[in-house]
Amino acid sequence: MKKLPFRATLLLLLVLTFVAWNALRLWTALAWRDVLNEFSAQPTPMTAAVSGAIWMISGIILAWGVSQKKRWATKALFGVAAGYTVWYWSERFVWQNPHPNWQFAVVVNLALVVFILFATKPRSKEAYEQNIENQKTK
Repeated sequence: MKKLPFRATLLLLLVLTFVAWNALRLWTALAWRDVLNEFSAQPTPMTAAVSGAIWMISGIILAWGVSQKKRWATKALFGVAAGYTVWYWSERFVWQNPHPNWQFAVVVNLALVVFILFATKPRSKEAYEQNIENQKTK
C-alpha cells in the first residue's frame, strides 16, 4: 500500500476523530439511556444514538474512501463537512441552552472547514504532471 500524502493523512486523522467522537456519542446515549431519560436530556437518548450512528457510519465510509484514495472521497468530504456543520448548529440552536462559548464554536468550525478546503485543494498542474512522469519512470 502506498503511503498517503501528509495532507491526506491529516484529513484521515480528522475523519477518524470524527468517527471516534460519534461512536462515543452513540455508546453514551445507549449506556446512559436511563439516566438521560431521568433528567429529561435534550435531545432524547434515542435521537442522540441515531445521529451518532449515522455520523459514525458516514465517517467510516469517508475514512475508507480517503485511505483508498477514491475520487469520490473529496466530494463526500465536503458533503459530510457541510452536513455535519448544519446538523451541529441546528442541534445547538434547537435543543441546547444558550452557551457563552458560541464564538469559540464558530472559530473552530470555520478553522476545520478552511483546513478541509486547504487539504483537498488540488495540486498545481506542474506538480501533477511531474508526479505522473515519476510514476512512468519507476
